[in-house]
Amino acid sequence: MLILAVTPQARKEHKNVKNITHWINGFPAGDSPHDIGSTPSARLGEIFNPASGEVTGRVHLASTAEVDAAVAAAVAAYPAWRDTSLTRRARVLFRFRELMYAHRDELAGLVSAEHGKVHSDALGEVARGLEVVEFACGIPHLLKGGFSEGVSTRVDSYSIRQPLGVVAGITPFNFPVMVPMWMFPVAIACGNTFVLKPSEKDPSASLLMARLWKEAGLPDGVFNVVQGDREAVDRLLEHPDVKAVSFVGSTPIARHVYERGTSHGKRVQALGGAKNHMLVLPDADLDLVADAAVSAGFGSAGERCMAISVVLAVDPVGDELVGRIVSRVEKLTVGPGDDPRSEMGPLVTEAHRDKVASYLDLGVTEGATLVVDGRLTPVLGGAAAAGTSGFWLGPTVLDHVPPGSRVHTEEIFGPVLAIVRVSSYEEGLELINSGEYGNGTAVFTNDGGAARRFQNEVEVGMIGINVPIPVPMAFYSFGGWKSSLFGDTHVHGTEGVHFYTRGKVVTSRWLDPSHGGVNLGFPTNG
Repeated sequence: MLILAVTPQARKEHKNVKNITHWINGFPAGDSPHDIGSTPSARLGEIFNPASGEVTGRVHLASTAEVDAAVAAAVAAYPAWRDTSLTRRARVLFRFRELMYAHRDELAGLVSAEHGKVHSDALGEVARGLEVVEFACGIPHLLKGGFSEGVSTRVDSYSIRQPLGVVAGITPFNFPVMVPMWMFPVAIACGNTFVLKPSEKDPSASLLMARLWKEAGLPDGVFNVVQGDREAVDRLLEHPDVKAVSFVGSTPIARHVYERGTSHGKRVQALGGAKNHMLVLPDADLDLVADAAVSAGFGSAGERCMAISVVLAVDPVGDELVGRIVSRVEKLTVGPGDDPRSEMGPLVTEAHRDKVASYLDLGVTEGATLVVDGRLTPVLGGAAAAGTSGFWLGPTVLDHVPPGSRVHTEEIFGPVLAIVRVSSYEEGLELINSGEYGNGTAVFTNDGGAARRFQNEVEVGMIGINVPIPVPMAFYSFGGWKSSLFGDTHVHGTEGVHFYTRGKVVTSRWLDPSHGGVNLGFPTNG
């Protein structure tokens, strides 16, 4: 595959360049009949088709005034939504789930067109996001408190959880549907109003989700979208009416979000980067390991915070395992996300592709062996496709990567799989535990005792045992340790419900029983 260095000025525009703006108070910016509307901003960013390098759209980057307009809409909508019964909130969520499922192909198509991942992978992203919506549909059960009768004479005590107010989500480019759905279904179900700031690289899915919320019956202002860059992010972190912020992205930005948000009195959960290791013990099924390493390393072109990017091969399995991995990599089909033959698509931007590709030469300089060079991978379409200015880099395998080298320790976030040879379980465990990140890890073994020891001793938040991408189901919570998480709570699951609510304890005494009159009708909820 030929990679062309094309300057931004040389980029061709698609004949139908779309215009992406904000969603404020139930309408696209500039179209709202309400007083808190906003006109689209003057600053623009470009949206690319990663497979061709064409400019396919322009996104309006929010000013401080536009962020303020979205927050004002959320503030105005909050009292009524907070007081909406749990039953009615759940009905809106059920309807939203139905609409999202009906539009799943359209959502996946938007993701493929702007992010580059293949359609089947994008469909999987939508499906995993919907699991959180389904979890949030159970909000009447999830918000049940505790009750103690007769803590003193005719005195009862009970606990309740109440929403915070306006909350915000700042989400990355790699999962423009799933990651926002880690946040807003739970936040909205709990009675909060929400402002989403998606990645400006692939913003279209956020507007489709906003329209589906409206169609589901969500009141205007409960869900808002502001497109933007750092100006929008910093305003959300500083705005006095934003009570909590959820973030997913790189560790340096996660640290910035956490420090700036908490300094302005906000509750913050900021999920950062990862360098996920797979420890392969000598008794493991090497065919299963090879399948898992290739699937987890190169799915979504490696642009996953839960991707396996390092395989720790315990002697003496290294040579045989690398051979099996390479044989599978060489059969992968790389091509545009909308081509059903494609198994892996391009990277999201030219700059990101170039950064990832720079690690190939770096790895060789550091002493690794470049076994599979993704720069030479053929792309569907033959010479014509290889000669385009798409953001292509095929699956890459670096063997004998030195422990502690930059290729081993730095988050590359692309289709580069590093093989590190280790002599023992203990050496592999030490490499994992001494790393900066603690997001996800996996061990492959047929020894139950070794697996149990690993899950006890490894210092990582999410662990797979013969499972390469241990993303928890929605009723558990997602999040890592160390520099992979800033804050005290993980997303979705019980911790997500607690993040978007705060507790009260009520102590009550009623001296006389009350009587509400006779009503023989069947009681109903509303």
